[in-house]
Amino acid sequence: MVRTRAPEDAYTAEPFLPGRGGLPALRRAAAECRGCPLHRDATQTVFGAGDKNARVMLVGEQPGDQEDRQGKPFVGPAGHLLDRALEEAGIDPAEAYVTNAVKHFKFTRAEPRKRRIHKAPTLRETTACGPWPAAELAVVEPELIVVLGATAGKALLGSSFRVTRVRGAVLEEEIHGRAERLVPTVHPSAVLRADDREAAYRGLVSDLEVAARALS
Repeated sequence: MVRTRAPEDAYTAEPFLPGRGGLPALRRAAAECRGCPLHRDATQTVFGAGDKNARVMLVGEQPGDQEDRQGKPFVGPAGHLLDRALEEAGIDPAEAYVTNAVKHFKFTRAEPRKRRIHKAPTLRETTACGPWPAAELAVVEPELIVVLGATAGKALLGSSFRVTRVRGAVLEEEIHGRAERLVPTVHPSAVLRADDREAAYRGLVSDLEVAARALS
């Protein structure tokens, strides 16, 4: 059967999904995704990574500068902080699956050749990319999803999501047609930006401890 692809930047990743296969097939297909304009400036697609049989899936916003360069999620400063917080909370990072709601790095530059500055994806862009995390969820089938930050929460649960209202709570919601358990918390990059970084870090660990207990 011949698959018909949508026009360039049609704001949906759906036509780029493979008809069959597991995570390797999804990763290869995502590398060719042109479902929104973010692919134009990004170095590469940054797909999810980790244990395909993971009990817990962590979903962030989008790749950062280092992730975009290396092609792997959560390898920059925020990722290192997240690994430390997971270990302290009793969750082995090596046994988790990590991904992002949006698979391409969105950024701006004040001047040419200057540092690339993270720019939040729009609702239209997160919606366009939605078929990828939906496919990852269908393959991995985690027992629990840890939602990292407001953008990831809105991508999974809708625009009314507010991380400050539900962080550290175990929720039961339908996501992409599947009943899921979730624990929302802040994105680790918010900890790095916090005025009181130690207090923000302790809050992240506390939320992740809730996730660890939910998995026990």
